[in-house]
Amino acid sequence: MTDNNGPPGANRWPEGSLRATDVSRSFEGVHALQGVTLEIDRREVVGLIGPNGAGKTTLINVITGFDLPTSGKIVLDGEDVTRWRALRRARGGLARTFQHGHLFRSLTVRENIELAALGVGMGPREARQICGELLDALDLRARADVIAGTLAHGEEQKVGVARALASRPRYVLLDEPAAGLSEADIESFSALVRRVRDDFGAGLLLVDHNMAVIMDVCDRIHVLDQGRTLASGAPTEIRQNIDVAAAYLGSSGVEAEARDA
Repeated sequence: MTDNNGPPGANRWPEGSLRATDVSRSFEGVHALQGVTLEIDRREVVGLIGPNGAGKTTLINVITGFDLPTSGKIVLDGEDVTRWRALRRARGGLARTFQHGHLFRSLTVRENIELAALGVGMGPREARQICGELLDALDLRARADVIAGTLAHGEEQKVGVARALASRPRYVLLDEPAAGLSEADIESFSALVRRVRDDFGAGLLLVDHNMAVIMDVCDRIHVLDQGRTLASGAPTEIRQNIDVAAAYLGSSGVEAEARDA
């Protein structure tokens, strides 16, 4: 049931954490992930960065059940969900967005959000209710009846977040949500990430190449390189990490990239 004293989904779940423990994933002998451990607490934003091919999307797929690990386990608020299918994990409190939208482009914004709620087992009345609350909470009410395929890129990304929130998740995993956004859209997106954390009480994993966004909104940052954990810590620690600068940003360094992005 929706909390009537706050944003949709707020305080629905007890505090907890989402943890990937010693996760590995191999594809025909290629090691996409090698012994990665990553934890996300409720009400925090964890950035996941690394070069192309580092294993970031593979890790998201394994955490959300779109793929299974070769070894290791996924624990959701104390419960081992490693062998759960993606839909069961979604119903258990995990949501994700995709790098390329995945909206139903011939349907309206309202219909897209309602379908996301129906997809995790809500009835039509509850789906309409949560959709209405999200339209208001994310400033989408004026766009509710617009066909999704006609939306600007920044609006499409926001609807993707609304679809993820329609399942009332405990944790939201965002895959390259700032890709292709304008500078104005990026500012709005950063504010949206903070709002999901602070108002909805969700834990977020944010995968993005925009270092300005990562350094601005993340409480912690986890760095992958060639499927392994290279570093993990607060933004200030990652900014000063020489190994990260060499592997991810070259000689320019993280600080210069964050400044110039």
